[in-house]
Amino acid sequence: MNIEQLKDKVDGIISSTNSREEKLQQICDYLAGEISYYDWVGFYFKNGDKEELKLAQYNGEPTDHTIIPFGKGICGQVAVSNENFVVQDVSEQDNYISCGWKVKSEIVIPIFINGENIGQIDIDSHTVNPFTPQDEELLEHVCKKVATIL
Repeated sequence: MNIEQLKDKVDGIISSTNSREEKLQQICDYLAGEISYYDWVGFYFKNGDKEELKLAQYNGEPTDHTIIPFGKGICGQVAVSNENFVVQDVSEQDNYISCGWKVKSEIVIPIFINGENIGQIDIDSHTVNPFTPQDEELLEHVCKKVATIL
């Protein structure tokens, strides 16, 4: 993984003249295409004043989880904790919402605007134990850049 090259490409997407929705979709498509173990890449955002997340742009198989209550599953827990959550083996998590039998691991990184957690990027992998500190660094960069267009 050439993390600097990946960051540069994300920066280019963010600085393009495309709409916010197009940029988010391009980021999902780019990450899913470049990183072999990123089998599902998507953004969830706080759903207005509700204590829930709503699915936005994504790349991967369709999911039934378009609305996730705060506290439920990995994404819902990140909405409450405001911290990165790396799950190397989802079978070891009690509070996990299965998005499909193929999913073996998940990483969720929150997006902050003015200190408020307004959403997150969610990555599912069909591989157990694929995520490294480089994944966290890359996805934190993505989230900081995404925050500038929201």
